[in-house]
Amino acid sequence: MFAETGKRVAGGIFVALNLRTLALGAVAGIFAGAAGAQQVPETLRAPADEHLVMQVHATGDQIYSCKVDGPQPGWTLKAPEAQLFDKNGKVFGKHFAGPSWEAGDGSRVVGKAAANAPSPDADSIPWLLVKVVSHAGEGVLTQVTSIQRINTKGGKAPASGCDAGHAGQEVRVAYSADYLFFVPK
Repeated sequence: MFAETGKRVAGGIFVALNLRTLALGAVAGIFAGAAGAQQVPETLRAPADEHLVMQVHATGDQIYSCKVDGPQPGWTLKAPEAQLFDKNGKVFGKHFAGPSWEAGDGSRVVGKAAANAPSPDADSIPWLLVKVVSHAGEGVLTQVTSIQRINTKGGKAPASGCDAGHAGQEVRVAYSADYLFFVPK
């Protein structure tokens, strides 16, 4: 249906970049299945004095860079790059380096991971609890204090392919996730 694009990295690894297919399937069904989603581990729960104000779905890439400056070369997360969609599948905003989330109204938050737990899907990036460390602009994200990343699919760094011959090379790995935004009660 859609042409698949990708990038071949060292060791013959092929990282799929077929975001259109990922987005279509994920956005169409993610909110319908939210009730049946995996339970969030206690360590990732927002504080009791906060409540959920919105949930968005992300589809995009986790961008990794090959770092060889230590004793063991490996893929290091450079940044996420994803579009955020509301429950109706309309573009809500974007998620990018920082980590940052920006709504279409211009409000933006930057966070710092406070806790993580393995995804129930072993081939996916971990679930997170993120504490907001800064705000910019006025709008829907202005009061957000915590963010959960759950229901992750994909996004893990390649297991191999990073060596001295590929230092500095970047690879994009498709992922999807739900982000839940919390504000003080």
